[in-house]
Amino acid sequence: MAVIAAAQATDGGWTWDQTAALIVPFIALFGAFLTYALNQRAVRKERRAKTFAEALTAVEEYLEMPYRIRRRPKSSSTVRQQLTDEVSGLLAWMAFHQAWLQIEASAVAGPYATLVATARAEAGAQMRLAWDQPPITTDSGMNLGVPYPRDRSNAARAECIEVMRSHL
Repeated sequence: MAVIAAAQATDGGWTWDQTAALIVPFIALFGAFLTYALNQRAVRKERRAKTFAEALTAVEEYLEMPYRIRRRPKSSSTVRQQLTDEVSGLLAWMAFHQAWLQIEASAVAGPYATLVATARAEAGAQMRLAWDQPPITTDSGMNLGVPYPRDRSNAARAECIEVMRSHL
């Protein structure tokens, strides 16, 4: 019986061993490709999440500027220059993120632009008021009491985050 099976295999018949020898490498290759594709997807998702977080951080830092201006230690050209340079840097940083989002995730660029415009309008007016206040010279003066309102910026941020979540 074994002689007949061996004879059939050598006579050009196809065996399960030969089929398995062809299928196993294809399965291994498919598994490696699937693992690579899933890893790349995870890396892209992580990179996009980091991009979104950095863009939101830039807006948050800009929204904090009225507090920094109000809590300035003294009124001097050096302090004014430092704070205005910081504001300018944040504006450039937000513009950078707007451009990056237009390239990287265009569906998110619109809500982010709305967030930036809203934050600039809210915080810009608050910064003007903060500059009109005298510098704080006491520890107790650091407690401003009432926070600057951010209702419109918070609503725009919530909408932007929702769009960002759907594009991760």
